[in-house]
Amino acid sequence: MKHSFPLRVYYEDTDLGGFVYYANYLKFIERGRSEWVRGRGVNQTSLKSERGILFVVRHLEADYLGPAYFEDALVVETELVAITGSRIILAQRVMRGDAVLFAAKVTLVCVAEGRAVRVPGDVAALLA
Repeated sequence: MKHSFPLRVYYEDTDLGGFVYYANYLKFIERGRSEWVRGRGVNQTSLKSERGILFVVRHLEADYLGPAYFEDALVVETELVAITGSRIILAQRVMRGDAVLFAAKVTLVCVAEGRAVRVPGDVAALLA
């Protein structure tokens, strides 16, 4: 099940050439992931304050496939690939219409006190 997060490209997102600066795609997909987690019913602030659990990016594979420009309307799609032990693997794409501009495979790790821990069963059930 894909989650969609719409966003617009602002002037501050672009570089001297008028394209979205490459690092900003990482910000876009971070926003998409945060909204995906929230949309699944997981409150990350409560998870941290009540259980000391955070999700951190462990690995990311990214492909820049086409440019986005100032004022483009984009959509970040987030889809769960797998939850295994302490890892959550997601596929994310930044789209303009039907065109895929950026694609990433992101591995998150569930951590507590700086160490990897299993994704709690209730959290895994909400995300799955």
